[in-house]
Amino acid sequence: MSANFEAKKAVVEEIKAKIGESKSVVLATYDRLTVAEVTALRGKFRDASCEYKVYKNTLVRKAFEELGVTAFDADLNGATAFVFCPDETSGCAIIAKAVKDTPALADKLVPKSAYVGGAYVDTEGVKKLAAIPSREVLLAKMVGCLQAPIANLAYVMNAIAGQKS
Repeated sequence: MSANFEAKKAVVEEIKAKIGESKSVVLATYDRLTVAEVTALRGKFRDASCEYKVYKNTLVRKAFEELGVTAFDADLNGATAFVFCPDETSGCAIIAKAVKDTPALADKLVPKSAYVGGAYVDTEGVKKLAAIPSREVLLAKMVGCLQAPIANLAYVMNAIAGQKS
């Protein structure tokens, strides 16, 4: 076998490993992004423990096929960037926030689809995932909900104790 074939086979294995390690993979069109814009995006993804990579679509298609996933065939066309994320929402949220903060990116960086929890998510689903708060925010809200009744009870008990004296 040729060295080129072996190199491509190694890249497919690398992609399969990244897909297996990630809780979500976001596919996005990245047309006409400048080097500065890509560098800024990579930094944002790195801060969230995500990895922004560009692979050949045919190699990613082959990796998905070897994993038994064929839903992405239509999305693996044109300039496609891949974001491998350790959670379900961060990649989608970072892309949405980048587009919101920099309107010039609206036509340049467009999410196509995602692979979340072993399932295909379309463009609308990616937008919905981007709207979900992060795990830390959800946990903080839950703690606040659990703490509120106890805090209110303590406030009432303190008020009653203050009236008697």
